[in-house]
Amino acid sequence: MSLEVRIRQRLGAFALEAEFAAAEGVTALFGPSGAGKSSIVRAVAGLSRPEEGRIVLAGRPVLDTSRGLFVRPEARRAPVVFQDARLFPHLTVADNLLYGWRRAPVRAPESEIARVIALLGLEKLRQRLPRALSGGEKRRVALGRALLASPDILLLDEPLANLDAARQAEILPYLERLRGERNIPMLYVSHAVEEVARLADRVVLLEGGRVIASGSVFDMLTGLKAAVPPLGAVLDGLVTARRPDGLSEVAFDGGVILVGSGNPGERLRLRIAAEDILIARQEPQAISANNILAVTVSVVAVAGGLCDVELRCGSARLVARITAASARRLELAGGVAAYAVIKSVTVDRNAGP
Repeated sequence: MSLEVRIRQRLGAFALEAEFAAAEGVTALFGPSGAGKSSIVRAVAGLSRPEEGRIVLAGRPVLDTSRGLFVRPEARRAPVVFQDARLFPHLTVADNLLYGWRRAPVRAPESEIARVIALLGLEKLRQRLPRALSGGEKRRVALGRALLASPDILLLDEPLANLDAARQAEILPYLERLRGERNIPMLYVSHAVEEVARLADRVVLLEGGRVIASGSVFDMLTGLKAAVPPLGAVLDGLVTARRPDGLSEVAFDGGVILVGSGNPGERLRLRIAAEDILIARQEPQAISANNILAVTVSVVAVAGGLCDVELRCGSARLVARITAASARRLELAGGVAAYAVIKSVTVDRNAGP
């Protein structure tokens, strides 16, 4: 399945003009507030009608202004999960879920109800009313209702907004599981780079109602030329072995990184903060860090007392943030061989097929 979007729409003084495509997996619509992210979601869902453009969902045009075509929202199979969940307050969790299932244009088999409930960890919540749910639980129910509507695409409009850190940590694993198990496009609206780095496969960067860049999450979030302010690294890896000391070996295109979790055959996404990467000109010995990678310096960018250093490790890019004084002392420049000493790695599951 896929999504193609080309739309122009004026909303008061704001002009939206966007064109992009999305395949299976998570495509993040990323940018500051007011960039047009939610407006695109509303257009894809059929909740607004652009003056000009074309939207094709799973090979089926749902908007084509040149032909006067506009498919109604209920016929698009493009449910939206909003920030506020929008559950029916008088219905139990089970009945909220069944609402989406019963009204689906193409109803999923009954076995799918139990599978979605298990996928989202809703077994113990089925008889509760929405007022008895936490914010994170409400979002999970809203996700389940959308999934049981047999969608061709899932639209997630800042599903973690207004949740505290504990509730975000509660729901993120379910979103990761959803990414790994559902073979449909998902548009994920966010202005939080950490969410995008953890969940997205592709990133569409918006500013002032226009797409200014798009590409894979690895290209968009790493490297000093990244359109989004870069992280230290976002890597996709495969667990190749579990060692007797409890560490797992994760192979990526550049070497092997040791992490504290993961089973052979599992795909992981690894995130490394720029501040957690140290640089050495000689390979360190007798050091507590588990990961030391041979790298080549590609770009050195000094800004005041800090210095961002882009490093190449195979095809992977890493960015280390060190002091400008350290960069001068190490005589860092493009082409210099070095070692990246990695202090900490964040591990996310379900990196993809």
